[in-house]
Amino acid sequence: MKQITVDPITRLEGHGKIEIFLNDEGEVHQAYLQVPELRGFEKFSEGRPAEEMPRITTMICGVCPTAHHMAATKALDDLWKVEPTSTAKKIRRLMYNAFQAEDHLLHFFFLGGPDFIVGPTAPAAERNILGVVGKVGTEAAGKVIEARKRLRNVLRIIGGKPVMPTCGLPGGVSKAITEDERKTLIEAGEYAVDFCQFALKAFDDIVLNNKEYVDLITGNTFTHRTYYMGLVDENNKVDFYDGMIRVVDPNGKEFAKFKPQDYLDHVREHVEPWSYVKFCYLKDVGWNGFTDGENSGVYRVAPLARLNAADGMPTPLAQEYYNKMYETLGGKPVHHTLAYHWARLIEALSASEQVLDLARDPELTSDATINLPTATPKEGVGVVEAPRGTLFHHYQTDEKGILTNVNLIVATTNNAAPINMSIEKAARSLIHNGEVNDGLLNMVEMGFRAYDPCHACATHNLPGETPLEVTVRDSQGNEIRKLTRNLG
Repeated sequence: MKQITVDPITRLEGHGKIEIFLNDEGEVHQAYLQVPELRGFEKFSEGRPAEEMPRITTMICGVCPTAHHMAATKALDDLWKVEPTSTAKKIRRLMYNAFQAEDHLLHFFFLGGPDFIVGPTAPAAERNILGVVGKVGTEAAGKVIEARKRLRNVLRIIGGKPVMPTCGLPGGVSKAITEDERKTLIEAGEYAVDFCQFALKAFDDIVLNNKEYVDLITGNTFTHRTYYMGLVDENNKVDFYDGMIRVVDPNGKEFAKFKPQDYLDHVREHVEPWSYVKFCYLKDVGWNGFTDGENSGVYRVAPLARLNAADGMPTPLAQEYYNKMYETLGGKPVHHTLAYHWARLIEALSASEQVLDLARDPELTSDATINLPTATPKEGVGVVEAPRGTLFHHYQTDEKGILTNVNLIVATTNNAAPINMSIEKAARSLIHNGEVNDGLLNMVEMGFRAYDPCHACATHNLPGETPLEVTVRDSQGNEIRKLTRNLG
């Protein structure tokens, strides 16, 4: 049996490799996405004060620290049973929407977009941001940089720095917004709204007007009928920061709707011996392997899933593009994995609209930024929609607030099963007679890239034990003792 290894896979956060096994006829027998790194954030958080989590968990990932910061902060709200002030909620929402927009633009133009803007089978040296610049021009590239710069400045103003923010506190935020800062936030929102509309027009011109690309998006190679999950507001509109968790089935019918605190009644995690990543599924359907359809418990999260799980967008301009996407792709729900890229730009526009709307609210400058907690902590759950999907933080503590148990189900864990399914289906559809080339293998990689995975966040499962050898030496370097574990 022939083995093809793609190592490392490219344009994602974290590390991973694809293993493809061919039978004697040169057809794909099986394909796996393997993640060879392990992060132990859940375990080494135990024993620490819970209030440290909004600072600690930002270090899980350098791409989405704001998502972990906000989920951790909301978990502390629930842990101490304290409701943030109205001002604090608006400041949090503003920062989080700025982060959502900036992160989506990063992925589209730097990570996922090169496959469309430059071309999926273009030379590897061109499938990157420099290739994108060559296609769209330096003026457009300058706009990308400026939009991200302004949005990251929003994160700096509110969070203290654009990466690894420190503003979230149980019951509120650390400071108010000054009037001068609010003017800067308004300007950032205005620029981001204009740029996201420019990006959507570019997607229309470059992708939707290219029949080859449209056929690739809508073809069977990158299509799965799954359940979909996402946070929604009281009107079932997409909500990145708060709300109820809604799940729809492969036909678009509501399957479940529940409070974040009840997630364990609906979500379970399956483990496989060949991966450090756990695989989530719907408890009420069950784990039936890496399959799709109504009888599979596999569900998807992230931009396309959120749009499928919701009844619309919370902002007017994004709603227009939402309607256009479903009209173009044949109605709801859309099961085409590569449509995640389109949905990502629609969400970036909605997030930018919300930044602008919130920045115009003078309440941001109020000093009422925190309600001090008084309850004895025991258990708390915080959920937000990370750019990559639904993110769960669940903490249990003793009466002093020292963590006794931590469970993090990150977006990529929710998407781990469908990511593997997408890679295997793409490999089976594209590889025949043992013939492979760089462009074809990149198209297999597109099966995971659409999800914008973060494997640094997602590696929580440790199959078996870690091999370990420790040699104890004296001050002269002489071996005194050797300790081993699981070395075979």
